[in-house]
Amino acid sequence: MQIRPGNDDLLLIVDVQNDFCPGGALAVANGDAVVPIINRLVERFDHVALTQDWHPKGHSSFAASHPGARPFETIDMPYGQQTLWPDHCVQGTPGATFHPQLETTRAEMVIRKGFRPDIDSYSAFYENDRRTPTGLAGYLRERGLCRIFLVGLATDYCVCHSAVDARRIGFDAVLIEAGCRAIDLSGSLDAAWAGMAAAGVQRVNDL
Repeated sequence: MQIRPGNDDLLLIVDVQNDFCPGGALAVANGDAVVPIINRLVERFDHVALTQDWHPKGHSSFAASHPGARPFETIDMPYGQQTLWPDHCVQGTPGATFHPQLETTRAEMVIRKGFRPDIDSYSAFYENDRRTPTGLAGYLRERGLCRIFLVGLATDYCVCHSAVDARRIGFDAVLIEAGCRAIDLSGSLDAAWAGMAAAGVQRVNDL
């Protein structure tokens, strides 16, 4: 596979928001280290899109919405197992905004996800029921974009789910490891790498 970005490629920047960076409500270790790397990559792509975690207050994925539950516990939801998180990326709050140094001006589209109160959304393509679409796939197909390069936060959750779903619905997917950081919750990073490899996601260190 040719790695050099072309006119039918998209750089998908996943959830580089204040709450996922140091000092945020759900900080990923060294999450802000991806910002200069992503900003450099943006200059190499003709097409760029962003995802933004965008939860209403009291979202069902928040541990605080389940009396007696603690963050990072897992519960059963109608759509399957759900990790419970600290309140994060609440609509309209500073934590939900993009990192202030992130280059966003060339983004052609922003996909907001997780705004439905009763279902979480890791993937840029589907809610966690794996059936409810965000609309990104249709946008990409109408634009004639065929290959997705992924960067952002976190490798083992929203980046992984986005990459696997991209492959599941027929797009080529390349994860740029230098532009990602992981949570690595109870082996989640190793599981993510295995799942992406099985789905046919290509993994490169940098471009």
